[in-house]
Amino acid sequence: RSSSPSLKPGSAVPLAGQIRQVFSHVRIENLVAGLSGGVVSTLVLHPLDLVKIRFAVSDGLELRPRYSGILHCMKSVWQQEGLRGLYQGVTPNVWGAGASWGLYFFFYNAIKGYTKEGRQTELSATEHLVSAAEAGVLTLTITNPIWVTKTRLVLQYDADKSSKQYKGMVDALVKIYRNEGVPGLYKGYVPGLFGTSHGALQFMAYEELKRDYNKYKNVASDAKLNPLEYITMAALSKIFAVATTYPYQVVRARLQDQHNKYNGVVDVVRRTWRNEGAAGFYKGIIPNLIRVTPACCITFVVYENVSRFLLGQNS
Repeated sequence: RSSSPSLKPGSAVPLAGQIRQVFSHVRIENLVAGLSGGVVSTLVLHPLDLVKIRFAVSDGLELRPRYSGILHCMKSVWQQEGLRGLYQGVTPNVWGAGASWGLYFFFYNAIKGYTKEGRQTELSATEHLVSAAEAGVLTLTITNPIWVTKTRLVLQYDADKSSKQYKGMVDALVKIYRNEGVPGLYKGYVPGLFGTSHGALQFMAYEELKRDYNKYKNVASDAKLNPLEYITMAALSKIFAVATTYPYQVVRARLQDQHNKYNGVVDVVRRTWRNEGAAGFYKGIIPNLIRVTPACCITFVVYENVSRFLLGQNS
């Protein structure tokens, strides 16, 4: 494989050639490992995601149920609709999380491999950040319609099945496309793009923590850690990323919500600020942290182990 520096970004090499170079680093094992992690964590923790979204859109509209806290919300849904109610929207969530994590690790490792090609030095924090951001944009562009569908399904409040607008994931996708066209499937895409900074910050923090920890232990920077160490790195990087970027998730959920009409991101921000102040942008952050921190830990532990197993089998 060529390690010529002329193939790095910013060179005169045609874009098609650079894309081919990136794809030479693609590993299907990363896709499978990321997908496995995403699916497992989503199935375990979906009810908390439902709670987070219901809190994120709680803007005082009359039709919405009122919840006094996380447990009250879960209990209310359970009493009205049972376990099925707590798992509303789980199909697009599994598809979305599986595809997102799978594609994210897939693109991220390919871009990282391409950036590092022909170099002896480690990637810098900025290079990890940029690789993760690029992977995030590619992933979001493919998966945004699934996230719109999930939000719509999670925000069906009526226990009566016959009065529900959407019967399931495919029905929701078809109806959104039929009634709102492609723009309907890409609602929340702009704040979602901002959200790629969340993934980028998380991956940068994760990579830097792993590297510094391995340096501290005097072992190779890519040495395998034990599950507890992976969990600690994943949790710390996730909390850092959530605290930094959470408001975009509130803005995105409100844009995707079928019960309220906003004229874009600026309108959501202005109205949320006017009616609810700064706290409005952090609604649902506690159920979100309770959900995403273990979700991220499960995903990373499954990913690290499955990818090492698969890449070990094929090496």
